[in-house]
Amino acid sequence: MRPEALSTFAAAKTGAQAAPFAAGERIVGALQRKLGARLVETHISWVLLGAGQVWKIKKPVTLPFVDFSTLEARRRMCAEELQLNRRLAPSIYQAVVPVTGEPDDPVLGGSGPAIEWALVMRRFADGALFSERLAAGTLTPALVDKLAERLATFHAAAPRASAGTAYGSPTRIAADTCHLLEGLAAHGVQTQAFETWARSQASALDGHWRARQREGWVREGHGDLHLANLFAEGDEATAFDGIEFDPAMRWIDVQADIAFTVMDLTAHGRTDLGFRFLDRWLAATGDHAGLAVLRYYLVYRALVRAMVATLHSPVTEAPDYLGLARHWIAPASGRLLLMHGVSGSGKSTIAERLLERAGAVRLRSDVERKRLHGLAALARSGAGLGDGPYDAAGTEQTYAYLRDAAHHALAAGWPVIVDATFLSEAPRRMFRALADQMRVPFSILHCEAPRDVLAVRLAQRAAAASDASEGGTEVLEHQLRTQQLLAEDELAHVLPLAGDIDALAAHWLAADAR
Repeated sequence: MRPEALSTFAAAKTGAQAAPFAAGERIVGALQRKLGARLVETHISWVLLGAGQVWKIKKPVTLPFVDFSTLEARRRMCAEELQLNRRLAPSIYQAVVPVTGEPDDPVLGGSGPAIEWALVMRRFADGALFSERLAAGTLTPALVDKLAERLATFHAAAPRASAGTAYGSPTRIAADTCHLLEGLAAHGVQTQAFETWARSQASALDGHWRARQREGWVREGHGDLHLANLFAEGDEATAFDGIEFDPAMRWIDVQADIAFTVMDLTAHGRTDLGFRFLDRWLAATGDHAGLAVLRYYLVYRALVRAMVATLHSPVTEAPDYLGLARHWIAPASGRLLLMHGVSGSGKSTIAERLLERAGAVRLRSDVERKRLHGLAALARSGAGLGDGPYDAAGTEQTYAYLRDAAHHALAAGWPVIVDATFLSEAPRRMFRALADQMRVPFSILHCEAPRDVLAVRLAQRAAAASDASEGGTEVLEHQLRTQQLLAEDELAHVLPLAGDIDALAAHWLAADAR
């Protein structure tokens, strides 16, 4: 909901709204008895949960962020909710039907004039929500990957806001943040540090926000991607209950959309899954420039949930959203780590585990090389050694892109892992120069394995066809022949690859600039 409305949750049952609200309660109560359903109330809806279906009826309320005061408005919003949510959950959202008859004897879809409207949905199984799975310990990395891929596809197809609209503008973002902080302050939260930070960010990010608008990254998204609006069926994952009642809440930067999921996973103690989700989404979208604004949206989303928790439940029952927001507004300094080693040496596996533990951003050459040549990550280029994307020009272009993307992420204070072979000295020197320029710690993680192990790994990877890398035996032999070993001054930056991944992450995050 809009920040200015967060403190006006109580749906009015008095005055002009009293009569239609009472009629709505009669209709819903009668339907509940007829259907044998369980009633769940939100601030703007009655939701009837049946054995296999769900019926959602809008409350006849008028609030600062929504106007459901007329029957026609409720019909229109049911239709809007159906259309918008079919984008991500077409099998869940089924139809909008009239409720006919009398308030004490209503009929779903009967003949005669409508006395109310209902959105009909298929009910998914209990325990399917990401919030439920997380609590039960059944939220797997594979489901997080599926969600990231699904949302990346969704965002790629989403309509883009015109550059001249208010959506995603610096003025709108600053105003929404101001209203949110005012609401928190009204409920006793000390907001001075957040206000100071928000003012400084409004100045620092103004150009980025304008560029995001201009480049089409403000799109018609979901708007409410917290864990209780995400679910999994089988091995697929997606989102439901996107925002229909206020366009400004869904016409947002795609980074603002996915920030909700990253933030909520982190707030619930699963930084590993939060940054795994981010890694997969970035790999699919290539929106590394958006990392400049991600931290702002993470803080904003944490503050929104802090406000909701303050209003709805004892603080002890909710994650420490305010604490998380304070963590993210603290001065942040990035750090840069280069993976190093031939194909099959374990670089990507270790980088994946490390980014999860460290809350880091990964830039992977195998993925970005293909993107630069118009190929999907798992597409086979058909190019031989030294051809097409893998010729000298393609390699130089790939490293240049990785450097620019790393610059964006480091400037925003993120730890960055560049996952590439770095077998030639020149690109290593280029990234060392970037670290010096950004005044951040620079490290190298060397990976190696026996030649027979390398060969087995590459054969298994080729057979599975589930990895972006196309490096085979021919590539490996070429790398072993031509690699330029780390120089003495580079060896001083090599992290020891010993102990478990948590120890490695702690060692990297504690490394000082040299």
